[in-house]
Order: sequence, then C-alpha cells, then structure tokens
Amino acid sequence: MKPPFIGRGIGLLVMLGVVVWWGVRVMSGHPAEPKGTFPVPAQDAKLAAQAGKETAVFAGGCFWGVQGVFQHVKGVLQATSGYSGGNVESPYYELVSSGSTGHAESVQVVYDPSQISYGTLLMIFFSVAHDPTQKDRQGPDIGTQYRSVIFYQTDEQKKIAEAYIAQVNAAKVYERPIATQVAPFSAFYPAEDYHQNYFTQNGEAPYCQFVIAPKLDKFTNAFKEKMKA
Repeated sequence: MKPPFIGRGIGLLVMLGVVVWWGVRVMSGHPAEPKGTFPVPAQDAKLAAQAGKETAVFAGGCFWGVQGVFQHVKGVLQATSGYSGGNVESPYYELVSSGSTGHAESVQVVYDPSQISYGTLLMIFFSVAHDPTQKDRQGPDIGTQYRSVIFYQTDEQKKIAEAYIAQVNAAKVYERPIATQVAPFSAFYPAEDYHQNYFTQNGEAPYCQFVIAPKLDKFTNAFKEKMKA
C-alpha cells in the first residue's frame, strides 16, 4: 500500500496538471482586441420608413454571450439562443456539443429595420459580441460548434456581410484576419429553455462574470446610443 503522502502528492500533481492545461487552453484563445475605432459599414440597408420585423442569425461562440449582448440592443425585438448550420433535424445541446452534427451555437435576432440596420447589427457582432478572428473556437470553448458564422437569409444580407468583412480586414482593426464564415441560412432550432436568457438569470455565475459581463461593458462604452432604455 502506498504511503498517504504519496497518494496526496499524486493528487496534487494531477490537480496542478489540470490547472496548467486549463490555463494554456484559455490563454491560447485569448480574444483579440480591436486596435482602433471600428468602421461604420460602408454598405448597408437604409432604415425602413415603417416599423416591421426582419431576422438575422449569427454564430459567435457560446450563445449565452451573443444573446446577452443583442438583448440589450435598441431595435432588437427578440434574441433566441439555438442551433444553425448542421445536417441533423431537431438537434439538442449534448449532440451539438459533440461536434458531430455540423451545427453552430447561434442566436436568432429579430429586429425592427426602422430602428436599426443590418449593418449596425454586424458592427456590434464583430466588435463586442465575439472575437471574429478565432477559428472554430471562442476563448476556452473549442470546436466547430463555436465557429463564427453569419447565416444570411437574403442576397442583400450576404452582400452587406461580405462587404463589411472586407472593410474590417482592409482597416486592419484586428491583427489577424476575420475568420467569420458567410453561409446561407437553412434552419434555426431554438435551444433548450435553460439556455435562454442565461445571463439575465445567472449573471452572478463565474462564466457570466468573466466572459459575458466584459462584452456588455464593451457594448455600453462603444454603443451607448444603441442601448435599450
């Protein structure tokens, strides 16, 4: 039988290894920070003359944070966490998390085009909602389910998205090029109830404090005039 202190020593080494592994995982996915003022989209849809409803679908890592940001945007009527871009109907969280379905954690944004434009939504998505330079990950969350994607629903959305990515790359706002995919929308499946309004209901949780709250702080500082009252 091993002496107790040897068992404790092995346990401490295992714990230290886990801490080091997690630290490397987090630091290797440290989000890029914009180097200057984010450009206003040169190509955008004009604000509608009358109130209405249009839909945008964005994927940018864990949907808790992306939803949390867009829920605070003036002109956004609803932001729903869910899954898009995969090849399985009616996916569920554990299956999507395996990375086997092709889905990305996404947020469906229903907005009033008389209050906010699609281009402005893109500007918020790229500048504060996530790091668009990371491929198949966001920070410590790794896998294709955490990739950055714009799922366009019209030719106009596609043109605006592609033009804005080119504009941001040309402006060299980030040190790395934009990794965001522009893909056609096929379907959106709302996530389970416990994923909805996650930051609102769990704001004191460590993930919310360390990952989502800084996004909202950045949004408040950069887009004060776009915040809901």
